[in-house]
Amino acid sequence: MGFTRAELESFRDAEIEDLIGPDCRLLFVGINPGLWTAATGAHFARPGNRFYPALLRAGIIEHAIDPSAGMSDADTQHLIDRGVGITNLAVRATARADELTSEELATGGVRVRNIVRATNPVVVAFAGITAYRTAFGDKKAKAGRQDRDFEGTKLWIVPNPSGLNAHETVDTLAAKYRSAASEAGIL
Repeated sequence: MGFTRAELESFRDAEIEDLIGPDCRLLFVGINPGLWTAATGAHFARPGNRFYPALLRAGIIEHAIDPSAGMSDADTQHLIDRGVGITNLAVRATARADELTSEELATGGVRVRNIVRATNPVVVAFAGITAYRTAFGDKKAKAGRQDRDFEGTKLWIVPNPSGLNAHETVDTLAAKYRSAASEAGIL
C-alpha cells in the first residue's frame, strides 16, 4: 500500500483511536499521529518506523507486526493480550512532530493524565523526551526510569522510534523498551 503526498496531506489534523485494552500494563505514549498513521488508522504505521521491530526484538510481542497498510484485528488483539497500549500526547496528525505547538502538547498532557488514571497501567512510557519536557514543563527530565510516578503509575521516558531519531537503532530501542516492559511485568 502506498500513498501520494496529496493523499497523505488529506489526513492532516485527523485523529485516530487509542489502542488500550482492559488489562493494559505498559502504555506507550507517542508524540502525535503521523500522516501515514492517520491514513491507516494504525499507530506507528509509517514504513520504516522502528516501533514494532523494537517491540519484537525486545520480546514484548511474539510475532512481527506490519501496520503500514493498517493494523489487523489479530495484531491488535495480540498487543492487547500482551498488555501493551498506545496513545499520543497530541491527537492531531501532522507530517512532523515539530508542527505541534507547546499548548497542544500541554493540553495533551492533561489528556494523557486522564487516560492513565482511567486505565491504571503498571508503566507509562513516553516515547520522546523533548515532547515530554514540553507537555509537562519538566526541563530536567532525563531518559529512562523516572524517580517519581505519573498518576500512580511508574514513569519511563524512552526514545521515539521515528527514523528522524537517527542515533537510535532497533537494538538500542529494544533494550530501552525491554526495561520498561520488564518493570510492567510483560517479560
